[in-house]
Amino acid sequence: MADKFQKIDAEGYLVSDEGHRLTDALFGQEFLSSISLTESFTLKSNYKNLDIFVEAFDQPYMIRHLEKSDSKLIGELPYGLKVELDSKSLCIDEWDRFHGLATNGVPFVFSRAAQVEFFDFLTEFDDDSVQIDGITYQTPNYYLDKEEVNREKFWSDIYREEEPGWDLKAPASPLESIMAQLKLAKQRVLVLGCGRGHDAALFAKQGHIVTAVDFSGEAIAGAKELYGNLNIEWVQANVFELPSTLGKFDLIFEHTCYCAVSPTRRSELVRVWNKHLDENGHLLGIFFTMSKRVGPPYGGSEWELSKRLSPHFQNRYWTRWRHSLPRRQGKELVVYAQKITK
Repeated sequence: MADKFQKIDAEGYLVSDEGHRLTDALFGQEFLSSISLTESFTLKSNYKNLDIFVEAFDQPYMIRHLEKSDSKLIGELPYGLKVELDSKSLCIDEWDRFHGLATNGVPFVFSRAAQVEFFDFLTEFDDDSVQIDGITYQTPNYYLDKEEVNREKFWSDIYREEEPGWDLKAPASPLESIMAQLKLAKQRVLVLGCGRGHDAALFAKQGHIVTAVDFSGEAIAGAKELYGNLNIEWVQANVFELPSTLGKFDLIFEHTCYCAVSPTRRSELVRVWNKHLDENGHLLGIFFTMSKRVGPPYGGSEWELSKRLSPHFQNRYWTRWRHSLPRRQGKELVVYAQKITK
């Protein structure tokens, strides 16, 4: 039986695949109540014993209003559903929005209205904590950074000593289908974070002029061993310190680089894409959408990616992929966006 999916929009409402908001309050309450976050960070619903992948644009629980009962925070979701929130799970994203987990383990984010109400409940607060009824709760950054990801040795050690989980030993499963849909003419393609080169090789085999970059010397060595016969320029470099001679490209392909770099540098990575794209060039990316604060791979949301891309890119194609490998099903977003030329 084919997998089933349910979208949740930016305001936390269920929507049809055609974009129509579902208004049945009872169905909305029952469905939202049935959501869980799996151990693999996939959002699923077990609505009436039917497994359904949940495609949330932001967090699955959008807290519209807050109330406090006996020092407990109660959040109201769309459709009037109320859930208890775990105050110990509070954290803040770089847009100063509060996130956390409901007591059932489902991720939430405060709406603007709920965030205003939240501050009314606080007895004290500072940059690192809040106090509710005399109890202090730490409010760390949403993403928990690992300094090691900024070092080449970290990545090369994984390639040398482990079987990298991101190495599919083949191109990204959506890539061939997307390339066929886009009907790309021969162009200059840059693949950042190329790993062992499977995606770069597919572009080269289809006639594109490919430059592939990875931070890890071990990864580049493996790529050359596998695909040294193809016309690909292999470059070992930090994506944030690319050679000045690299030049401009018609298309940059993103797959498991955005989720690997420190999240504090994601906007910097977007600027790297923008810098190395020629006028009217395009970004083609396969992104993870999952509520995963620790990495790599770090999670992300459509909301976050949209915020980062919008100053620099205009979306041409934006869709949740529904034909992923089993371990990635429900967690892949495909984006094709054009550089905004000013």
